[in-house]
Amino acid sequence: MKDLQFKRHRRLRRTESMRSLVRETRLQKEDLIYPIFVVEGENIRNPVKSMPGVHHVSLDHLSEEMTELVQLGIRSVIVFGVPEEKDELGSEAYNEHGIVQRAIRHIKEAHPSLTVVADTCLCQYTDHGHCGIVRDGDIANDDSLELLAKTAVSQAEAGADIIAPSNMMDGFVAAIRQGLDEAGYSHIPVMSYAVKYASAYYGPFRDAAHSSPQFGDRRAYQMDPANRIEAIREAESDVMEGADFLIVKPALSYLDIMREVKDRFNLPLVAYNVSGEYSMVKAAAANGWVNEEEIVMEKLTSMKRAGADLIITYFAKDAARYLDQ
Repeated sequence: MKDLQFKRHRRLRRTESMRSLVRETRLQKEDLIYPIFVVEGENIRNPVKSMPGVHHVSLDHLSEEMTELVQLGIRSVIVFGVPEEKDELGSEAYNEHGIVQRAIRHIKEAHPSLTVVADTCLCQYTDHGHCGIVRDGDIANDDSLELLAKTAVSQAEAGADIIAPSNMMDGFVAAIRQGLDEAGYSHIPVMSYAVKYASAYYGPFRDAAHSSPQFGDRRAYQMDPANRIEAIREAESDVMEGADFLIVKPALSYLDIMREVKDRFNLPLVAYNVSGEYSMVKAAAANGWVNEEEIVMEKLTSMKRAGADLIITYFAKDAARYLDQ
């Protein structure tokens, strides 16, 4: 063994202090964006059955929810609305007194330091559950853009700091950017769901947002999970149209896509750690099959390692508590 030559990689793993010293990827509370589901009514804080720890919250409970986030050190939220009424055009999405618009005003009045991201889509507000206007059984791309721009402007007027369009219509970033600029909101950035796959991981979210399609599916406008090069085309289009952030959704099964997007485009990259990814861990942990804290931190760190600057995650509260330990 005297002449044996090899590298001593374990020297840098010997103690926790040493491992921390040379750690390449670090997760911070500032990286986390917490999704919240706001509903009509009063005195509502009802659990979402398919997403343990996540709740439907009415406006009168919103301050309590935001105070908890601020105390935990979480600085950003993304707001989803669940309206009482729906119609074929999703008109509650761009109603200045809609549930999201009122929630944004409420949050900014009570906690002006929080960064409020507004999800901009029509699916929660349409009676057919699709992300655009339906014409003869098909999604009318260009007609939908006008309503999406109206929705974005109404959210900016309510005080949203960032507009996050999730509809996957062609040209949605250009239409929203133009709408915001013309309305005097050229300073409001667009966080585009640039690469959004037609994923099986969205089931619990659709339960929470009451947004399941009433016919067909969303494969005609969301991306085929088998496609990689198409993801780059989608992201490139959004960059050219004026996006300020790029989202890859879902995150965990698309870490390779995240890395490619990050390597190609010099914009902040956002991972969406979606509902199915969340609920599977919660279910496995409840059965004692995994260590929840360890697996949550490993998953979120993997997203950072793949290039994410920010992470939208239902684990934000849990992760903030773990980071405090």
